[in-house]
Amino acid sequence: MTSDQIPSLAPDEFAPETVYLNTASMGLPPVRTRTALVADLAEWAAGRINPVGYDVAVGASRAAFARLVGAQPEQVAIGAQVSPLVGLVAAALPAGAEVLLGRGDFTSLTQPFHGRGDLAVRTVPLEELAASVGPSTALVAVSAVQSADGRVADLTALRTATAAHGARLLVDATQALGWLPIRADQVDYLVCGAYKWLLAPRGTAFLAVSPEAAATLRPIAPGWYAGEDPWAECYDTVRLAASARRFDVAPAWHAFAGTAPSLALIEELTPARIGAHNLALAERFRAGLAELGHRPVPGESAIVSTPGLGTAAPELARAGVVMSSRAGNLRAAFHLYTTSADVDRALDVLSGVGGTVSAAPPVPAAPGR
Repeated sequence: MTSDQIPSLAPDEFAPETVYLNTASMGLPPVRTRTALVADLAEWAAGRINPVGYDVAVGASRAAFARLVGAQPEQVAIGAQVSPLVGLVAAALPAGAEVLLGRGDFTSLTQPFHGRGDLAVRTVPLEELAASVGPSTALVAVSAVQSADGRVADLTALRTATAAHGARLLVDATQALGWLPIRADQVDYLVCGAYKWLLAPRGTAFLAVSPEAAATLRPIAPGWYAGEDPWAECYDTVRLAASARRFDVAPAWHAFAGTAPSLALIEELTPARIGAHNLALAERFRAGLAELGHRPVPGESAIVSTPGLGTAAPELARAGVVMSSRAGNLRAAFHLYTTSADVDRALDVLSGVGGTVSAAPPVPAAPGR
């Protein structure tokens, strides 16, 4: 790999028909995932499906996520979205507990605490988060990478600060895991939606929790799948699992059929290798933006946000370059299927924004996180 030509890390797995720089909204499925989903739907349509068989994909996904974050499968609970998993932590706090949040963080992380109504929620700038932890702080909750602008939280400083004051640390890795290596032992609670950088279908999420922190939680909506033996004890009442499975939400079966192969690809390539690839492309894009007279948010991140350019997203989409607009920023996200040619095409189109831009089939600007 050279600075002049950065190829896709998995060219046989992806064939986007656009310059897709929007993984921060939604990742693209690899070929293996599409194949698994098509086969799953065919079995369903043919009437050959056996729901018990989905436990294989669920177990493989749980184990793969555990390996990615350096945890044991027994420490990992499954869910469908981030906010209900965060809600487990919010529900366990005593009334009046101080929760420290980063200003402008995504609401899947922040709203479960605001929604309690009886917590002392304090919001400070991301850069001041570690220094703001004090003796009264019960919990710090932060996204490892900020959705709006790609800034990366200093998890080492936060772990040091929370440990010094006896507070717990909750990290949302949705915009990080897959390109930024994160270990579960850095935090007390690690939540992650898998449909972005982990390339899974929407409908799968994970919570990795330390045994000490797990002891402070209670299942707030336990169903049959939270049982020790879900298929044997699914009527009247169940014995909740002794492991973090007691926090499980019954899986969205088809989504997990696609999650297992996507996580397998991330494991094969490794977040460290993917991260080096993504950061090289992001730096190339930042340098190009500067040459065009723009001032992107600084930092080392696979997400590059440029203040004031958010309105350019629809025009870029019409030219076949897919980014998103967040908090007034034009947000570009670089992942394993992105190449230096994609970066150069995006910069070329941006140089003509507001003037004449060469046309390509229209692509709607994506909503979402």
